[in-house]
Amino acid sequence: NIKAKQFVEERDWNQFQTAKNLSMALIVEAAELVEHFQWMRPDESDALTTRKKVEVGDELADILIYTVRLADSLDIDLEAAAHDKMEKNRKKYPIEHSLSQRKL
Repeated sequence: NIKAKQFVEERDWNQFQTAKNLSMALIVEAAELVEHFQWMRPDESDALTTRKKVEVGDELADILIYTVRLADSLDIDLEAAAHDKMEKNRKKYPIEHSLSQRKL
């Protein structure tokens, strides 16, 4: 977070990195991630080459950076938000209703 913030400040990009623009950039990067998997069979997507993993890692890094920058710009504690969301998901999707538990 500090490195991304410093990177942006050194380039005077805060004027462009509004919540709207960051959210739009985030979805563009997510689309670039999806492009790497387009037309792959499921087994191919689970067995990427080393080069492809590096490329996918770059896209994931972009997504993470924009997510952190967006949270920072809106003063959202991302770690707390993720924790709260997991608690909501635990209530919404209890273990006893999961497919894997029904097979037991």
